[in-house]
Amino acid sequence: MGQAGLAKVGSRGPPVDSAARSGSWDGIPECQISEGSDFEQLPDDIAISANIADIEEKRGFTSHFVFVIEVKTKGGSKYLIYRRYRQFYALQSKLEERFGPESKTNPFTCILPTLPAKVYVGVKQEIAEMRIPALNAYMKNLLSLPIWVLMDEDVRIFFYQSSYDAEQVPQALRRLRPRTRKVKSEPPQAAGIDRMAAPRAEALFDFTGNSKHELNFKVGDVIFLLSRINKDWLEGTVRGTTGIFPVSFVKILKDFPEEEDLTNWLRCYYYEDTISTIKDIAVEEDLSSTPLFKDLLELMRREFQREDIALNYQDAEGDLVRLLSDEDVRLMVKRARGLPSQKRLFPWKLHVTQEDNYKVYNTVP
Repeated sequence: MGQAGLAKVGSRGPPVDSAARSGSWDGIPECQISEGSDFEQLPDDIAISANIADIEEKRGFTSHFVFVIEVKTKGGSKYLIYRRYRQFYALQSKLEERFGPESKTNPFTCILPTLPAKVYVGVKQEIAEMRIPALNAYMKNLLSLPIWVLMDEDVRIFFYQSSYDAEQVPQALRRLRPRTRKVKSEPPQAAGIDRMAAPRAEALFDFTGNSKHELNFKVGDVIFLLSRINKDWLEGTVRGTTGIFPVSFVKILKDFPEEEDLTNWLRCYYYEDTISTIKDIAVEEDLSSTPLFKDLLELMRREFQREDIALNYQDAEGDLVRLLSDEDVRLMVKRARGLPSQKRLFPWKLHVTQEDNYKVYNTVP
């Protein structure tokens, strides 16, 4: 992602190498759009095309498929992002509320592209495969909307590579057919809205860069933030010039939004002979979801690499109760509702024992 790596950024801060420049961003880039701005004045890191390269199976309580999407930016960078259908759906819902014809909060509305409908019955892989052409058309039409939609915070988040995306290793790439396009220019009156929504900082001191990669500014300048390089350096733009600069020279007026994290954690207690260990397992499911017994058992067998295990929960008296059916799982989840829980941690806990070990149960009347 981004431009070529830098060997040196000057004496005021740490060096920024190519790995830092090409890694994922914690924030959402934005730029200062002036009246009459066009494609050439947009930041290099804005997405201009996106195409589904593949689908991959992921496992939570149940298996689900993610779309492997190749994104191309105006500056020529390419990277992969991994998105579930529900992320497309969440984005579309926000855009309809913000920019749809019925929007009551925004004076600028437009005709949004159509998203394929939800499907509740069928083989998941076949459903995912069937959606590929429609989702490709959806992304193409979405990225052809006016700039004041493309600058929307949620659109930018959707198309930027998160740390999770950057860490993934694609299993295969079958459908790399990226397309490029010219971005439509925005109506002049929309520029003020974009500037007010942008992450930005105010210069506390004059700064003169030591290289062409560093941004020059004067005290009082408002700098629109593009990305966070590391804890000491930011990237931003002012008066049509883009570069990096030290955090210590500015006051943050509006910080980057927090990136949505879809991962929750299931706490498990694993009993082996006289030893009990605790393990938190990452699950991409809502905290309010209730798994099927067979899916939960399959997940635990895969996680602990054992077939001869039993699943249990702990009742109010502290005794273990074995799970044998979907009804047992529903009861476990129901009893855990309302109990205090840590953020992104399921309120119910699993106790995993060996299948033939009955010593863990309190059988005394």
